[in-house]
Amino acid sequence: MSGLRVIPTWRHGQERLYVCRTDGRHVAWYDREAGRVNLLSEEHGEEVLAVLGPFLTGSVTVGPPPVPTAAELALLSLHPDDDLAPNRPGEALLVALDRDPGPPRRLRPDPRRRALAAERTVGEALDRLEGAGWHTLHSVPLPGGDRIHHLVIGPGGLFCVRSLYARRQRVRVADPMVAVGRHEPRPLLRRLRADADRASYALTAEVRPVLALTEPADLAVPAPLREARVLKDTDLPELARMGGVLKAADVEALHAMARDRHTWARV
Repeated sequence: MSGLRVIPTWRHGQERLYVCRTDGRHVAWYDREAGRVNLLSEEHGEEVLAVLGPFLTGSVTVGPPPVPTAAELALLSLHPDDDLAPNRPGEALLVALDRDPGPPRRLRPDPRRRALAAERTVGEALDRLEGAGWHTLHSVPLPGGDRIHHLVIGPGGLFCVRSLYARRQRVRVADPMVAVGRHEPRPLLRRLRADADRASYALTAEVRPVLALTEPADLAVPAPLREARVLKDTDLPELARMGGVLKAADVEALHAMARDRHTWARV
């Protein structure tokens, strides 16, 4: 990796030095007060330390971001309005359709209903991972009106999952463009990576992007994708077979942090 740059940022009254790639995504940050360099991906450790060299003072600890302690979790007794855990798959679309159901008759199906069907299908598949030590939050709101369709946290790490309706259609992926049927290709992977990056910032942990397609007739991915996965809804159980990234206590701590609406207020 080359082209890393350091960007100073003030967050919660403390200065942090973020190390970013040329595309703006964070790979690490330096907390001066704690004397710690937090790596979102340990494979870039040497390059991160090299670019941070002029800014480091005293002894510095290097490693993955710490998760909240049990004492910090005790503070997360959330008001029901701030707890995102009860959100249903497609919660935001359900609210929008309830407020504005649209005309009773229209020539073409309401695209919001197809999007809702996709989020429900993917959400139900992800919810079935619960017994394997995983948690899924649905329709996580972000500033500016954006949202994460599904945030999955488990032994295999954290995943930002975006649902895409593709029933009986051919899907072709040419990073970052995704073409569904005869529709014009859209840069969905770019948007998905941006959502994952915002989640990484909020949770101070690496969040990987996943595009989930519902019932596609065919899926073509001619070239390997950069730090992203494209799965059919029937393949989502593959996530449950991943492990070795987070301990059970870390999973619970990150889930408690992610379900708090205030966690997402400044990303």
